[in-house]
Amino acid sequence: MLSWLGASHVFPPLERALVAPNGLLAAGGDLSPERLLCAYRRGIFPWFSQGDPILWWSPDPRMVQFPAELRVTRSLAKTLRNKPYEMRVDTAFEAVMRACAAPRDADGGTWIVEEIVAAYCRLHELGYAHSIECWMDGELAGGLYGVAIGRMFYGESMFSRRTDASKIAYVHLVRQLEHWGFGLIDCQMKTGHLASLGAREIPRRDFAARLELLTRDSHRPGPWHFDDSATLIPEKATR
Repeated sequence: MLSWLGASHVFPPLERALVAPNGLLAAGGDLSPERLLCAYRRGIFPWFSQGDPILWWSPDPRMVQFPAELRVTRSLAKTLRNKPYEMRVDTAFEAVMRACAAPRDADGGTWIVEEIVAAYCRLHELGYAHSIECWMDGELAGGLYGVAIGRMFYGESMFSRRTDASKIAYVHLVRQLEHWGFGLIDCQMKTGHLASLGAREIPRRDFAARLELLTRDSHRPGPWHFDDSATLIPEKATR
């Protein structure tokens, strides 16, 4: 039975999440910073459509990226070396969110509704949510956004208006997080796009156990500034 949340920020045990749809754990509540941070520390995230109640998810298995397992193809490595782009961080957070929210199919739907935009912009103001931006010819060409707690980064969504722009942003993020000692990047659900970059699935119980350790560490507040030396790409690509 699906749990309905009240004023308390307490979530039900992850084991109570539904098998179908995979990971649906609870409904209701709000998108306050306190509730969102509590959810992320537990491995729970909101995902719902316009007009629906807030739905909270924790799928099993969980798609994650271990920073040391990043895979870079030869063609992507060449683009990274030639640098026909400029990387910026936390300079256009809302613009990145709205680009991620742009319709990608015929029905024009999106889960990044106005409530989500407002809630994550507030997390950004508090230094927890971050945007990684790839700029080309003075325009925002691609990027991603997510939430950081301790040594854990939770990826939320990414977009690309130019070839490989989202991959460029992702590679720079992973390299920087590895340099900072982050242990894991949450990718939520399996996609071929992220699998091609080295992300893989792990059991939810393993994911939750890692979270408990990684989120204990001190918070690195925003706005972030990347160290160029941390994102240098090794000469040998994976393929």
